[in-house]
Formats: sequence, C-alpha cells, structure tokens
Amino acid sequence: MSFFAILCALLIEQVRPLAYHNPVYGGVLAWTRWTSRNLDAGKSHHGWIAWALAVFLPTGLALGVHWLLVLTLGLPFAVLWSIAVLYTTLGFRQFSHYFTDIRDALDVGDEPLARSLLAHWQRVEALDLPRSEIVRQVIEHSVIAAHRHVFGVLAWFSILAALGLGPAGAVFYRMSEFVSRYWAHKNGAAVQPSSVWVQQAAARAWHVIDWLPARITALGFAVVGSFEDAIDCWRNDAKRFPDLNDGVILAATSGAVNVRLGGGALSPAPFADPLARAQAGESVVDDRGADSGSTPGREPEPAHLRSVVGLVWRSVVMWMVLLALLTLARLLG
Repeated sequence: MSFFAILCALLIEQVRPLAYHNPVYGGVLAWTRWTSRNLDAGKSHHGWIAWALAVFLPTGLALGVHWLLVLTLGLPFAVLWSIAVLYTTLGFRQFSHYFTDIRDALDVGDEPLARSLLAHWQRVEALDLPRSEIVRQVIEHSVIAAHRHVFGVLAWFSILAALGLGPAGAVFYRMSEFVSRYWAHKNGAAVQPSSVWVQQAAARAWHVIDWLPARITALGFAVVGSFEDAIDCWRNDAKRFPDLNDGVILAATSGAVNVRLGGGALSPAPFADPLARAQAGESVVDDRGADSGSTPGREPEPAHLRSVVGLVWRSVVMWMVLLALLTLARLLG
C-alpha cells in the first residue's frame, strides 16, 4: 500500500500544495522550540535528550495513530493516514516556486530579478553574481531541496512501511532534518541561542540518518542520467563539498547532466534573521568562503535547469515504477 499512499500524496500536493503557514508547521516549530528551551541545559547528554525527544515523540505519534487505525478501523483508514502524513512531509511544491520564478527570469534575460529571487530564497548576497553562477546556485539548492523534500522522505517512508511502521519513516526523516537545520540557525539568534551540544547532537544524527537516502538519490540520478559520468564524479568529486552527503548528490548530478558544480560559497545577507531562514526551509550557507574546487563539466547555463528538472522527474518515475512492481509482487505472492 506504500505505492498508493505515495502516489496519492504526490498528486494531491501537485493540485493543492500545502500552504506555507499551516497548523502542522506551526505545531512542529512550537514543539522544536519547546524542547530546546526546556532541555538545552548546556551539556552533552542534554543535547541528545533534546534531539531524541524532539524527533521521536512526533515519530511515535504517527506510528501510534497508524497502529490504532489498523487495529480498529482497518487498513484502508491507515492508508488514508499515511496519505495525510505524506502530504505534509513530501512534495515539490514546497520549494519549486523559487526554482520556477528564477528560471523564468533567466529565460527573459532579467538577471537582476533572478539575483533578487535567489537572494530572497537563500537570504544571501547575490548582487554581483554572473549568470552562470546564478544557474549553479539554483541547481545546487534545488537538487538538495528535491532530495530532502522528496527522495529522502520516500526512502525512509518505504523502508519503515515495509516493516509495518506506517508513515513513521517520513516523520522521522523530516523531523531530523528540520531539527538539525533549525538549531543550527538558532545559534545566531539574539534570544536563547542553541548550545553547541544540541547542535552537535542534531548534526551528527542527521548525517547518519541521511547517509543512505543521499546515496539512493545519487544512484537514481546516475541511472536516469549519464550513468558512467555520474558514478565517476561521485567517486572523485563528492568530497569537494562541505557536507559529504550533499556532496554525493551534487557530484552525481554534475556527472549525470554534465554541468560544473561546486566552487565559492555565497555570503549570508548581513541582516538575515536566522530563525526566519530556518523556518523557511533554507539550506545552511557555508561561510568559509570557498571549498576545494568545482566538479568537471560544462559551464552552468539556463538549459541545464531544464536538464535537472528532467533528471529529477525521471528519477521520481523510476522509483515509483520500482515501488509499483514491488507492491504487485507482494500482492501476487
């Protein structure tokens, strides 16, 4: 039933995307703030306690409702619950409007508008970016967003659903990502900044949790793109990026569509509110200035944006077909 839940959630999300300000998001934000405010006491074990409570309680709630529905109302109602959970955790429309607006601006040659949209999206300084750098930044941020909003959720949901845990995997993955990102940004807040212990606990847990999904996403891009080039770039260039899991995805993307990625990092906007950035789902900008270099490939150009869109959608179709075949085999078996 995982296939039907994912398919329905994706279709509903395309027709009626979840509003930015919604009760579910407000509840998650309030819960994350509460755990850090009450459990962040400035010691190592406090960081792990805060992280575990922030992540596992919502995960357990999703699992408990699933089992309750299975035992009382039956499997069809449990599937409806999975669809509802996936609708709030899975989907392209949570970030794709930024990508579309920047691409349209570049298509009509309005580079100042494209820079402004990129700066607003990632809360960075983008006034002096050349056209190719705008495209590179859009590709990198969009691919990582697609992974964290779609492919990573699919991976954890499918694995735990196969074990009878319903939609717990989707909640577990999204909560882990949000807690890590929110506490990292909250470090720059003027009131009650996060301690180094909760940041380290969340970051270490997130690295482990995202290890397998990142490689599943990279493998999917390699299969539907230029396989040999993607694997070669994955092996040789993933370490060029500050985060190794993100580096695996970006290196595979680079090889799959033959585009140069990596290089100098953007600088954060001087008056950007770190809490607002975290709440908006923006990635953490590496402020070290530059990484160890770029991947091989062609100079980024607007045509690569369409190539990346095709790469992502082909990967979605591939994984949906695979899930459909596994579901059919299970029904027939």
